[in-house]
Amino acid sequence: MNERMSKSRERAETEFGLTQTQFLSRTGKDPKIDPVVEARNEKTAQLRAKRLQQEANKAAK
Repeated sequence: MNERMSKSRERAETEFGLTQTQFLSRTGKDPKIDPVVEARNEKTAQLRAKRLQQEANKAAK
């Protein structure tokens, strides 16, 4: 495994590393998005709870 890579392979590995780094930096946590996601998840949980309550009330009748 200690064989030397060809120049084209070295270039490809370097370019891939740069592309991967750029991708990972873009997909990291964005503080602007987190509050939106949290608000949506909270509202979804509230709606789910209301729906389950309605279904329980309907089943009790």
